[in-house]
Amino acid sequence: MSSAVIPGSFDPFTRGHRYVVERAASAFDEIVVVVVVNPNKHGLFSIDERIALIEEDCADLPNVRVDRWTGLLVDYLTEHRIATLVKGLRSGVDFDYELPMAQMNRELADVETVFMITDPRFAHVSSSLVKEVAKLGGDASPYLSPHIHSRLLAVLAGERTV
Repeated sequence: MSSAVIPGSFDPFTRGHRYVVERAASAFDEIVVVVVVNPNKHGLFSIDERIALIEEDCADLPNVRVDRWTGLLVDYLTEHRIATLVKGLRSGVDFDYELPMAQMNRELADVETVFMITDPRFAHVSSSLVKEVAKLGGDASPYLSPHIHSRLLAVLAGERTV
């Protein structure tokens, strides 16, 4: 069985993330979307909220599951006997950022990184930018699934809906 991990903070999970997950789900038998926990960072959504949002967004993809991890990502892959990471690329800037990590992951744990180019409609989209647009009253709905968009607006209004 071929498995791959798609790691990220996913705060929030965007249509660009979803696009990469869909493509990876068609190329691998199993995809594990791993919400990487950084105890030094506090996102807009809690880790549990992010997991619930991703699970709901990917419910139609039967070979996709969601997990969490704190620590070195290659340790997760080693522990779960998964040898492949999938990373989405929006531009050459992403590649320049991701390449040294991919090389380090290969050196540390013989983990291969597969790069997938995102849909050009989402090449400019990041979770940070989506949050900024929404915080300032702009329309972030084109970049998020409807349920994630409504929850983003609720959290920004001080409500917890997950």
